[in-house]
Amino acid sequence: MSVDRHLLNIQVDARAVRRTRPHEYLLRFVFGGLITAIAGLIAMWKGPVLAGLFLAFPAILPAQATLIEKHEIQRKHRAGLHGTMRGRTIASIDAIGASMGSLGLIAFGAITWKMLPHFPAWLVLAVASIAWFSVAFTTWWLRKKLW
Repeated sequence: MSVDRHLLNIQVDARAVRRTRPHEYLLRFVFGGLITAIAGLIAMWKGPVLAGLFLAFPAILPAQATLIEKHEIQRKHRAGLHGTMRGRTIASIDAIGASMGSLGLIAFGAITWKMLPHFPAWLVLAVASIAWFSVAFTTWWLRKKLW
């Protein structure tokens, strides 16, 4: 897949909040809550280790990817273009970012798992959060430098 380098720049667009409709926020909320509820049921049925795998599921990513694709297609249609491939490309770039964040989540989980029996929860969560950010940011930075 060929991707424009400018698409990989991180940007903050406050207008996106206004463009997002309430039902789209609701979709993300419901999907995330549903995954969490399923993980709770699995924890009651099979225990916390298996349930933890489901809590690590990127609950918002599927809803986010479909909404990004839909918005990009709509934007291109308004310009008189088809937009399907561009919508898919933009959604896949969002998934790349989620993958980088997932690597950080692995660091977060590993640190929490190993440190929590020995240290206070607040300290473990602080260290694990710093590790998550560091791994995710470093992965993003390396990808930016190497691509």
